[in-house]
Amino acid sequence: MSNDRDTMRDEYPEELIKYGERGKYAARYRAGTNVVLIDPDLHERFPNSEAVNKALRDYLAGKAATT
Repeated sequence: MSNDRDTMRDEYPEELIKYGERGKYAARYRAGTNVVLIDPDLHERFPNSEAVNKALRDYLAGKAATT
């Protein structure tokens, strides 16, 4: 079933989309996050945050032992 009718629900006011501002909260969001992107080849070895955290802790523990 397909048609060209707008699919926005009736309970949402039209002003909601007319006056929106793209990226309004983007800077605030970025300031409050600590997301780090890793390269695709590293993603194979570190598939989740637990693996990354363990590797970083192991690395730091090794560095602390040598200083």
